[in-house]
Amino acid sequence: MITVTDLSMHFGKQILFEDVNFQLNPGGRYGLVGANGSGKSTLLKIFSGQVSAEEGTVSMPTNMKLGILGQDHYEYENHRIMDVVLMGRTELWKALKEKDALALTEGDLSEETGHRLGELEMTIADNDGYTAEAEASELLAGLGILDAEKPLKALSGGYKLRVLLAQCLFSRPDFLFLDEPTNHLDLSSIAWLESYLGQLEGAFVIISHDRHFLNSVCNQMIDIDYEDIRIYPGNYDQFVAAKTLERGQKEADIQRQEKKKEELQAFVDRFKAKASKARQAGSRAKQIEKMEDVVIKRSSRIHPKFRFEINRLSGKEALKLEGIEKAFGDHHVIKKASLKLQRGERLAVIGPNGIGKSTLLKIILGQLEADKGEVTIGHEAQIGYFPQDHHEQIPTNTTPYEWLYSFEPGATIGSIRSLLARVLFNDDDVHKSTGSISGGEAARLIFARIMLEKPNLLLIDEPTNHMDIESIESLTETLQTYKGTVICVSHDRRFIEAIATQVLELNQDGFLHFCGTYQEYLAKEGPDYLDRSGQPAQTQPGPAVVESAEKPKNSMDGRNAKKELNRLKKGLRNKEKKIGQLENSVKAIDERLAEGTLYKPPFKQELAEVLAEKDEIAVGIKKATEEWEEAQAKVDELVKQYPELDE
Repeated sequence: MITVTDLSMHFGKQILFEDVNFQLNPGGRYGLVGANGSGKSTLLKIFSGQVSAEEGTVSMPTNMKLGILGQDHYEYENHRIMDVVLMGRTELWKALKEKDALALTEGDLSEETGHRLGELEMTIADNDGYTAEAEASELLAGLGILDAEKPLKALSGGYKLRVLLAQCLFSRPDFLFLDEPTNHLDLSSIAWLESYLGQLEGAFVIISHDRHFLNSVCNQMIDIDYEDIRIYPGNYDQFVAAKTLERGQKEADIQRQEKKKEELQAFVDRFKAKASKARQAGSRAKQIEKMEDVVIKRSSRIHPKFRFEINRLSGKEALKLEGIEKAFGDHHVIKKASLKLQRGERLAVIGPNGIGKSTLLKIILGQLEADKGEVTIGHEAQIGYFPQDHHEQIPTNTTPYEWLYSFEPGATIGSIRSLLARVLFNDDDVHKSTGSISGGEAARLIFARIMLEKPNLLLIDEPTNHMDIESIESLTETLQTYKGTVICVSHDRRFIEAIATQVLELNQDGFLHFCGTYQEYLAKEGPDYLDRSGQPAQTQPGPAVVESAEKPKNSMDGRNAKKELNRLKKGLRNKEKKIGQLENSVKAIDERLAEGTLYKPPFKQELAEVLAEKDEIAVGIKKATEEWEEAQAKVDELVKQYPELDE
């Protein structure tokens, strides 16, 4: 249990929260919500001890193990990816390293060294050390990392953070604290994380802007608002309903109180001069004085006022792609993509991770050159670009005011400040360093530039990644009324369902351009790349496909598939039996080591042989587990292709 007592925190003149009291219980699945800058990350840092509260206390058991998602991957750059994950279980990692060091000792083992090796073996066994790499591999695979032998520096920044997430999960904490864990994950990894958290025995507190994610994994919501912190039961949607009802009741209370005051004051004004009624009038005047005002503090949840206008209309055909192909070395990401996009359409670009969605936007923009094919920008089309990496546009050595002003030097100070205020940069915020702004602030600042330049063809790459829910809602509303053309990459299904009028699916076989909403696309085509459940979309009659690349049919018939499935399942049973036998062998060795006899001087040679045998068995367990996982993946793929075989 974590108990918070009289906690207060300020940021400059801004009150984040004041004199708050609450407790977090074991097994709780908490979502932490609030506007950008309301103090969500600060609260997590207070829990983890990284930041000290100005007032109040946070109490927790001394033996409680906390899991904190790190952000500094630089200290692990030269370490093997597998080792970075194993470091999450500190006691195990230290025991493994010490055992390896002792194993390199030349000459006969001393009695003291033998005893120490025995202690280390027990520590490793207690921490499931002989299946640790298999467990770590499973975590990494769920997060989309299959090669754990190369150094961390071989990965891109986003994948490095996935490794740190795996390290955090591997630590088996009593309380897990995650700040925006889905920002660097693709849809399949988010689905895996949802499933993993659903089975987690410990408690967790998660900051996320993803409503679907919060609804899926949380059963309580911690809300930072009105300079207060409150806990609501239920998932995010239930929290919103409860909070809306609560505010409505307060507003109704204010109206009733004001009406009562008016009635009492009218009586006082009417009868205070009459001797016969003076006593009653005085009583009502005192009643007015004693009434405590119902006050609603100003909410920290403020919607930015996005409004995208255009300088002029583009030609009727805003964009044309003809046979676009792109590869990076041997990795082909885009294959013969072609489409014609009419003015006013809003195209959602979807597909599995790494298929080339962001690459396509950069080819249209001219930042990358296609290997084959031609991009034709429509007549009078003016492009506005929102990159996934905000640092592509915003340097760290300027201010929001100076950066925005640089795109319209003729603008007045008032017009630039007014535009910044619409995206929630007020007062001194306009002059703070861009190196210190949050991801959500950077996103809003880029949209302020788009509002300033008024383009008619928007290329938007993962706009919801760092924005709070209020900003996402405002962006959705303004795109729905935008008169220009939009091409958007996003993994946010709610967002795509709300804005898309067409869908471009990029896949391993080519592409599919569908004229219709995302819901209509699912009804006709699928697969649902934005679905987290893993269930295939049902097909129903729907709008026609405009263009698509031809997809090969599966050559295996149902009868042969059944035979193959039986063969694979038999292999799985054999591998499970083998793993069980190997694990029993390790257990027998542990029991023999626990007796202590082998650590006496006469048995030094036998001890070395037993420890070597144990290491060899551990390697066998790892190999057998990997073979089992590979066979299981083939079974799952076969059942996916032939659902009738899933009995």
